[in-house]
Amino acid sequence: MNKDSSDRSKFKGFSTKSVHSGEKVDPITGSVTTPIYQTSNFAFKNTQDLLDLINERKEGYIYTRYGNPTNRAVERKLAELENVDDAVAFSSGMAAISSTIMTLVSSGDHIVSVRDVYGGTFVLLNSFLPLFGVETTFVDTISFDDMEEAVRDNTKLIFVESPTNPMLKIVDLARVGKLGKKVGVKTVIDNTFSSPYNQQPVKFGFDVIIHSATKYLGGHNDLTAGIVCGEEAFIKEAKDTLKILGGVLDPHCAFLLLRGIKTLAVRVEKQNRNGMEVAKYLESHPKVDKVYYPGLESHPQHKIAKRQMTGFGDVVSFELKRDLETTIKFVDSMRLAFLTPSLGGTETLITQPATTSHYKVPKEERLKQGITDSFIRLSLGIEDAEDVIADLEQALEKV
Repeated sequence: MNKDSSDRSKFKGFSTKSVHSGEKVDPITGSVTTPIYQTSNFAFKNTQDLLDLINERKEGYIYTRYGNPTNRAVERKLAELENVDDAVAFSSGMAAISSTIMTLVSSGDHIVSVRDVYGGTFVLLNSFLPLFGVETTFVDTISFDDMEEAVRDNTKLIFVESPTNPMLKIVDLARVGKLGKKVGVKTVIDNTFSSPYNQQPVKFGFDVIIHSATKYLGGHNDLTAGIVCGEEAFIKEAKDTLKILGGVLDPHCAFLLLRGIKTLAVRVEKQNRNGMEVAKYLESHPKVDKVYYPGLESHPQHKIAKRQMTGFGDVVSFELKRDLETTIKFVDSMRLAFLTPSLGGTETLITQPATTSHYKVPKEERLKQGITDSFIRLSLGIEDAEDVIADLEQALEKV
């Protein structure tokens, strides 16, 4: 059957879109999966053919830094999943974040950001952008009043994460979306920790949605990529930024990303269940001091999370009633979980921020953020929850 993507456009289910959106049966071979167009450049029949493409009188490709059919399939698929006009793929989550921000601001502009953002994002906002005359005001992540008061006449964007990394704080997206529209400022969210399956920020008025596709979208701990989703006009500008900064996604990586997204719903659904089961187990354990998981009723922003998320994810953060060295012993005693600072893949991963992501952060500053020596972040994979719990149990017995 020689069907293209338009034959399947009437289907609206998330999993159906994950499998079929953005892709067509290859017209030459009939390949069901999108081929890897592993080429740097594309040939033209003649000069007029080239000029027609350059002047946008026809669609096509010139050079992979400007666009590639495999990459384009990923972009269209994510645009469908986030219910926006279009998307653009990057070589990493940080390339996506930095290119987005540099598309929206210039010298003399101002940014409002929640304080609890990914470390690379914080360095970009706090240390790198000031070199080019762009200032950022960081506000308490859960204080909407602080955010509203921080907006200035020269504010160009409001940047948030929700849930945040690694404290899993929840931002009230509806209020932020309304604020952006009220003051005429672009609202940008790093939606990595939720994935499109658990949270769709466009429903709350957000303009730009970013993913580190390295995490849930790829889902197998075997690629690095980033995605930016939004309105057509903005994405066109972001693609121009991509051409200049050069953070282009490799076509082979795009192929792997397409494969990963097709199982996004079934993986995240399993990870949601694992997250909840493990969070409940840890909350009841006498050696655990505190558990951070938005699906628990004990979470301070549980009601907000329940209102804006369809699932609460696989990341569970918790603190032991122990010191740094004893917590290290616990982490090193895990057998099933891999000690590595990532998340969202099929394997369960564990990390201790005091020895990884925040190792070089002064202890006083780290403690202000709530990251104690005994703080642990666990990312549940798709293994059986009882096996993960058994692994946690045997490690806890050692401390």
